[in-house]
Amino acid sequence: MSGDDLARLLYLGILLLFLLGVFGFGRRASLRGLRDVLIWVLIFLMAILAYSFRDRLRDSLFPVTTSAISEDAIELRRRPDGHFYADLEVNGAPVRFMVDTGATRIVLSRDAAEQAGLDPGALNYLSRAQTANGEIALAPVRLRRVVFGGLEARDVRANVSSGELGISLLGMDFLDRFSRIEIEGDRMLLRL
Repeated sequence: MSGDDLARLLYLGILLLFLLGVFGFGRRASLRGLRDVLIWVLIFLMAILAYSFRDRLRDSLFPVTTSAISEDAIELRRRPDGHFYADLEVNGAPVRFMVDTGATRIVLSRDAAEQAGLDPGALNYLSRAQTANGEIALAPVRLRRVVFGGLEARDVRANVSSGELGISLLGMDFLDRFSRIEIEGDRMLLRL
């Protein structure tokens, strides 16, 4: 939902409250009518608050489940949004990734790049990529160390996004390090 959509929603909510007030107080100005209007105001504000914190609520209600079922296999569970997520260690820092088979390389968000010890402001954004949210500029980098379950890779080629990338992407060049990738129902199995 864009900022304009949120503004429209807020406007319609205020209009609804005004109409409730007019009809509620036009018939009889009582404390009960005022109470009813205040209850609706609280419901509306709670809905806006819940929407604002939807990502945090989702992460706490449906945590990423990455489990090593053996030394040579990792299992991921599909999240309610339909994607698979994984927690990796990049240059010693924990980073959450969305598994993206449409991405060629690892793409770090600006925040994840900073966590991994990179300075996004000092990078050269030389290439561009098309995402679901539009075009973004990318800076090529090398990651000293990436750990995912029993897999440890060094000197990994990756990119850092210049723009608003909500989550880092785990691309195919890293996934190709696994000998086998199986998706069955709501689980993804990665075998070394």
